[in-house]
Amino acid sequence: MLEKFFSILVVCLNPGDKLEKTIQSILQQSYTDYEIIIKDGGSTDGSIEDLQSKKYMEEYPQIRLVREKDSSIYDAMNQAVKEACGSYLLFLNCGDYLYDSTVLGKVAASIVPKSSLQIYYGDQYNQLQRAVVSSAPGIDDFTCFRNVPCHQVCFYEHRLFENRGYDTKYVVRADYEHFLYCVYEEKAECTHLPIIISSYEGGGFSETKENRIQSALEHREITDRYLGEKAKKYRLIMAVTLAPLRTFLAEDPRFSKWYNGIKSFVYKREEQ
Repeated sequence: MLEKFFSILVVCLNPGDKLEKTIQSILQQSYTDYEIIIKDGGSTDGSIEDLQSKKYMEEYPQIRLVREKDSSIYDAMNQAVKEACGSYLLFLNCGDYLYDSTVLGKVAASIVPKSSLQIYYGDQYNQLQRAVVSSAPGIDDFTCFRNVPCHQVCFYEHRLFENRGYDTKYVVRADYEHFLYCVYEEKAECTHLPIIISSYEGGGFSETKENRIQSALEHREITDRYLGEKAKKYRLIMAVTLAPLRTFLAEDPRFSKWYNGIKSFVYKREEQ
């Protein structure tokens, strides 16, 4: 039985002081019908012991700590899901924060119970880019190919993890694959909320230099699986529209605020 409205799932391994800061951003929420699942893969940096010494688990009964070895970040996320008892799941990495104290309340007020499976998603503030990054106002095939919202801004209905979790054969892109699985196989309905959900640290696991090649390989395999021949057309479109240059502009702090401002303007026009 699901006992909470939200489960906020935080997976970690030697996170340092980032873990406490992430947890604090959740505890500061004005909306209180939530639980926090901390899934630790065996940290040895004292971060978990620090939380315990400060009596977080005693003072805040909505926090549950699960310490168990895992094989990857996505295996850890799957383990966290098994512990969750919220109707909607949000995965928040250490170093990422809920944008302000009103986020969960705004999202809860925006959710409309339906018989169909649901994903509610919003926008992010990117700490590295120092800019708000707007998510696409609608999810279509081309959006699924190039620009799905990151998991730090997505509230997944718990039922979307009943049949399967993240496919851990994907080292870098399992969250992307699962989003497409939800859309194409589970027929999830995606609703954009005009809310900045998280302050995203940036430079995440999939964005490191050593993982970018693996990310590209996994992206090709996943898009071929779910989009078929359309994926070839979209690759051509991305090539002729200078996608690498646009990515550079989006990620460089010197240009990102300007670039993302234009993108936000375009998205708002599409929503009208």
